[in-house]
Order: sequence, then structure tokens, then C-alpha cells
Amino acid sequence: MYAFEYHRPSSIDEAVALITSDDIQFLSGGQTLIPTLKQRLAMPDALVDLGGIEALRGIRREGDHVIIGAGTRHAEVAASDTVAGAIPALAHLASQIGDAQVRNRGTIGGSVANADPSADYPAAVIGLGATVRTNRREIAGDDYFQDLFTTALEPGELITEIAFPIPEVAAYAKFAQAASGYAIAGVMVARMPGGAVRVGVTGAAPYALRATALEVALAADFSPAAAKAVTISADGLNSDLHATPAYRAALVSVLAARAVAACGG
Repeated sequence: MYAFEYHRPSSIDEAVALITSDDIQFLSGGQTLIPTLKQRLAMPDALVDLGGIEALRGIRREGDHVIIGAGTRHAEVAASDTVAGAIPALAHLASQIGDAQVRNRGTIGGSVANADPSADYPAAVIGLGATVRTNRREIAGDDYFQDLFTTALEPGELITEIAFPIPEVAAYAKFAQAASGYAIAGVMVARMPGGAVRVGVTGAAPYALRATALEVALAADFSPAAAKAVTISADGLNSDLHATPAYRAALVSVLAARAVAACGG
């Protein structure tokens, strides 16, 4: 580690006011940022710890949405009766993140802001058509993830909460890297009120995206067989020591089929 200033504000306005340059960063759960600091891959002049801002925490239902504060920890989402009652797939997803230590420190806002290509929550943001709310505006989930570790957030912009529409039925399935729990590929399938089908994919590409070919197939026939029959292109998919692009492409269809089966399709 190295010397830097540390701030722990008690309000959103105070936190945002402290971001006076690109060399000052927000700190939420710290599950990515702290290891990055230790390796000196990032060396900010100051950290603004969001952990003391109660307004960023909490889960509530508002009409046909579940609203989750950005500072809410993964374990809280996984254990929430509100989430389990309205979107059980989201509670299940949260329960699959990392390990117990990560789930009790990491936050949903930190995960979505970091936009790791193998993180789980991005599949839910895309698959459920969530809205990312910040201190300045609302960002549609479809517009939020833009490239590898790149989002629509502007400098100094802070995620305050995420609004998830409640689907008719949804499920999340992933193929996890054994040591880290990160998704080699993860798929959220949701059938929304009115019958529209959304499929959000994480882990397979540089950033979370919709699998439109699967959406079209499942809108016509919401069944595991229909999902398996879809051929996903490997073009542009991730390649690393864990899986080739072709393997990830095959996983997306298989995981989508599993998710549909879990939905009862």
C-alpha cells in the first residue's frame, strides 16, 4: 500500500463534493479496489468511503419494482424476504457471488459501478431491464454497460440505487470459475409482464449484454429445447485460460436452457 487521504462522509452530497479530481475514488465494499491498491495498479490521492452513508443502503418494494440501495451488501440481497418474494432469481444470484466473506463486504452498487465482465449483477441489470439511478439521473440498464470495465457513469457520478422491474418469472444460471466464483458465463432469463422475454449474459463477453437471438426464440417457445437450439456466435467473446470463445458461446445456450427449466418452462 501507499499513503493516501481517507474520507468517510455521512451523506451523498458530502461524498460527491469530495470528488474534486480524477485522482480521488469512491470506495464501497472494496472487494476489487483494495486488492488493486495493494498491487499498485491504482494509486488514487484519496478514497471516499461510502460505508457511512445510510441513505445508500436498504431494500424496498415500490409498486412493480424492487429498489435496492447501492450500498446494500450481497448477503443482504440474498437474505431479503422482499427480494425473495418478488424476484427470487435475484436473491439466488446474490447468494452465488464469491464466498461468504465477499458477500458480507461487497455491495451491489460497487459491483455494478466496477462492471467486471465476469460479475453476476450485470446479468440481472440487463436481464431484468433494471434502471441504474445516480445522484444526477436515471440510466436504462440497456445503455449502462459499454465496454470492458466501462459504463455510462460520468466522472463524479455516484450510483444511489437500482430499480429492478418484477418479472412474471425469472432464473439465473452460471458456470463459475471454481476458485473465485466469477462467472465464466452467466445467464439471467426473465419473462416480463405482457410476455416479453429478456436474456442478460455476463462472463462471456467484455461486458454484459442481451442475447437477442435467445430472446426471439424464447418469445416464440419458452422452453429449454428452444434455448438449446439457438447457436450463439463466438465472435467478440472472451478468451482466457478458463474458456475459449467457442466454449463460452456454447455455455450461453446451455445456461439459458437451464434457466428456462428453473422458470418452469
